[in-house]
Amino acid sequence: MSSLALVTGAAGFVGRPLCETLRQRGYRVRALLRGEPQTGPWDEVLLCDLPADDLPAPLMKGVDTVFHLAGVAHALKPVPGMEKLYFQVNVEGTRRLVEQACRDGVRALVYVSSVKAMADPGEDCVDESWEAEPHDAYGLSKRRAEALVLQAGRGCGLHVSCLRPALVYGPGVKGNLERMIRAVAGNRFPPLEETNNRRSLVHVRDLAEAAILAAERPEANGQAYIVTDGATYSTRSMYEGMLRALGKKVPDWTFQSRWLRFLARLGDGAGWVMRRRMPFDSEAFAKMSGSACYRSDKIMRELGFRPTRNLMDSIPEMVHSVVRAR
Repeated sequence: MSSLALVTGAAGFVGRPLCETLRQRGYRVRALLRGEPQTGPWDEVLLCDLPADDLPAPLMKGVDTVFHLAGVAHALKPVPGMEKLYFQVNVEGTRRLVEQACRDGVRALVYVSSVKAMADPGEDCVDESWEAEPHDAYGLSKRRAEALVLQAGRGCGLHVSCLRPALVYGPGVKGNLERMIRAVAGNRFPPLEETNNRRSLVHVRDLAEAAILAAERPEANGQAYIVTDGATYSTRSMYEGMLRALGKKVPDWTFQSRWLRFLARLGDGAGWVMRRRMPFDSEAFAKMSGSACYRSDKIMRELGFRPTRNLMDSIPEMVHSVVRAR
């Protein structure tokens, strides 16, 4: 009889590909969704708002492995009440789930966290030995949820593992990458000069593979792993890749960083006067021009993880999915 996997957040950007991969591997999938039932690559559906509702009585019945993806994503802009929501969902929701898994004798639980559970590495390229804690509410909520998962594993003998994916890409991408694609498509993204900044990312399908390895390999028990595609990319290289996928010519001029930095400071000043964040400020400039470099040597060495996709080859399918959805 095939193993039953419970996937929380199954309808999300990462959840659907994970469910598809699990079924391809012979798992039966029970999806935990928030809101209305949806059709998808799963065999069963249960509905629950993790921080608010009682967990459904049959939630863990017959479950061998839990893949916990449900959570509140990092907000692109400050939203009132968001900090409280991060802890209600990402921390309290995780606590309730792992306690139920322990009580019901589930074999394994994999928590899909984020590299944001660590402090910003600046211009360094860091691995799991980078122990500095984040300073923002989102990152702290992820770090505390990880601690709950690892503690539960020690306390009740549950096989647990935490994954820290870098920025996730693939068809149907959301967040900053979607915004960048739309800006490039609409000729609203400046032709930045090459600054050789380094950004780590991972394809959603490779992240699904990493999650299954973390559930199945005994070496993963009690461990946290950074997950990337093994390469780094500059903002300029991403910009040029998007232009080519859109059939646009790469401009023969560049917008120098010092002028963007000046515009960002103007945005800071305008935001202070108007008491709200401007579309372009120093934070936006840092995300555009700075590095976010992470090493995934540990998961490759210990679990045999081998990414099969890279960003530059995946940009055309991402651009197609974003432009088609306009």
